[in-house]
Amino acid sequence: MARHGQTLRAESRPPGAVATAAPPAPQPGLLAPGLLTLARWRLLAMHRNADVGHLGGNLSALDAMMLVHHEMLGEADRFVLSKGHAAGALYVTLWSRGLIADAELDTFHGDGTRLPGHPPARGLPGSRFGTGSLGHGLSLAAGLALAARLQRRAGRVFCLTSDGEWQEGSTFEAMIFSAHQRLANLTILIDHNRLQGFGTTGEVASLDPIGRALAGFDVEIREADGHDLAAMRRALAPGIDRPVVVVLHTVKGRGVPAIEGRLDSHYLPLTEAQYLAAILGTPGTTGDEAGPGENA
Repeated sequence: MARHGQTLRAESRPPGAVATAAPPAPQPGLLAPGLLTLARWRLLAMHRNADVGHLGGNLSALDAMMLVHHEMLGEADRFVLSKGHAAGALYVTLWSRGLIADAELDTFHGDGTRLPGHPPARGLPGSRFGTGSLGHGLSLAAGLALAARLQRRAGRVFCLTSDGEWQEGSTFEAMIFSAHQRLANLTILIDHNRLQGFGTTGEVASLDPIGRALAGFDVEIREADGHDLAAMRRALAPGIDRPVVVVLHTVKGRGVPAIEGRLDSHYLPLTEAQYLAAILGTPGTTGDEAGPGENA
């Protein structure tokens, strides 16, 4: 199970520093925890600047997305963000690798931006598909994995899904296909934060425990704390002869106590008080005082 999130601490940084801080130059090797913290600060600033929601699911997926992009994605590998509402985490991850300029992050969710609320189909490094309607990403990832095998190309395909989208029939159809084709180059990550748009996954349409629900397919099921880098490294090792499914036990709103584990973190944007409390590491208000949020 995921550990309770820790408050983001700004140490000696002024509150506004995160909005313009540049990431250090990318280095080969392990993902530095400090860079992960910086990416979390930048994600908060970007969402606060745009005054948009979906922050909870971005924070639950950020650790895994950063780990995959910094340590596992090579030239021959592919990444598909099936839970497209975590686009902010993807953009910040690309920023942390020097692939998106800091100033461009300030255009997030704006008119004419290259960084909309869901990933675009083209125009960004590594972005091959527009994902927003849940349940489509795994089919696309399976196609990439099969194409690589048919073309005798090396490389892995990583697909990050939400736990709620496993209630979609199309996701299970893609799983049937992937298992039947024995796509050993396909690794499926499930951001299992147990909260979706209108309730807990258990209340809406329970598949818990999700690993057991998927064990009937001819795939390898692994589980890990989705906020523990070492545990995820072990779980994300390549498969041998069949697809790998990694159930990541995560916390929605990870690192922001005011919204951690709260359903409203799916839609509501942070208030200014919540944002400042998060980056300064001080107790913040809950979401109860927040106004209506984006319902997209």
